[in-house]
Amino acid sequence: MCRVCLVSVIWLCWLGLGCSRNLGRAPSQGEVYVGPATLRLKEELGPRAAEVAALKHGDRVEIIARRRRFVKVRTQQGAEGWTDIQQLLTAGEIEELTRLARLAAEQPSQGQATVFGSLNVHTAPNRQAPNIYRIREGELVDVIDYQVAPRVPFQARAALVEPPQPVGQQRRPKAEEPKVPPPAPPKPPADWKERSGWDPPPAAPPKPVPMDDWTLVRLPNGRVGWSLARMLRMNIPDEVAQYSEGHSITSYFSLGQVEDGGQIKHHWLWTTLSRGLQPYHFDSFRYFRWSTRSHRYETAYIERRLKGYLPARVHPVEVTSGKRTRTMPGFSLMVEEADGRRYRRTYVYESYVVRLISKTPVTEAAPAQSPSSRP
Repeated sequence: MCRVCLVSVIWLCWLGLGCSRNLGRAPSQGEVYVGPATLRLKEELGPRAAEVAALKHGDRVEIIARRRRFVKVRTQQGAEGWTDIQQLLTAGEIEELTRLARLAAEQPSQGQATVFGSLNVHTAPNRQAPNIYRIREGELVDVIDYQVAPRVPFQARAALVEPPQPVGQQRRPKAEEPKVPPPAPPKPPADWKERSGWDPPPAAPPKPVPMDDWTLVRLPNGRVGWSLARMLRMNIPDEVAQYSEGHSITSYFSLGQVEDGGQIKHHWLWTTLSRGLQPYHFDSFRYFRWSTRSHRYETAYIERRLKGYLPARVHPVEVTSGKRTRTMPGFSLMVEEADGRRYRRTYVYESYVVRLISKTPVTEAAPAQSPSSRP
């Protein structure tokens, strides 16, 4: 009997201790997720505040307090600390990033790029968006797509998570509008401007919103994100890149190789853009071949003054001539024609000869776009 009483007392004490702990916990105001690759929670707001936890991208936390653009969150391990709400993502944004990574995985790489220093990869094409990765010098990432986006303040969706209403303090219903509307104010006379003698000054034209070119990159860990296009350098040999004439290389592909003096030299196809901030991805493409006679690259084919869109594809092409059908190496590019429609042009190449085989209206889905377009 005494043993049963002792067990009951211990169980009641444990239950009371658990209840007291739960009573001391601040209620959750909503669940969000960590945006940056690493997020450090601070015990208080201030540059000298102690660090209480270090979180990773995608970790789930609960908002328990707010102070302007800062929030206090609680981790799954129970640690509580402060952070900037701009560094947090909603469940919808996490799902959109996953969807974008899935779409990008189905797209062919348009070439690999690297950086001279280091470069942040953001969750959205915005300089203030959370950075989920940092590209190091010499590290290679796959280029998937491009996008032009306005340089505007970043609005975190996590800031729109509305805290729950306290029990017993429901919002008051809106007052009912009177059934009989109030009388309308009298209208001014038609010639009130002439009577007043006041001529308002012409309105100043609105200032143009600055824009940025962004590149969607696929990271070594399979994730995707956005980086400033002007900070990336396509990883094509310098002996080829010197022919870009100051234009931006937006994609490149190897179209075979040849041995010359014990060295392997590739033949290259690239697309370039003469000016940035354009609604299309390239306005010229060129096919280079390595000449074993002159030991340098030579242009085998070039087209200019285009409005082209990625993705470009390299693939074999079946060519029928008379009763004979053979498979030849080829590539295809998406170009906007004079009628305003987009067509996929298919080319075949053999040595220095490049031929246009067909033009097909584009019915494929548009490339992956940003999941976080802010109003």
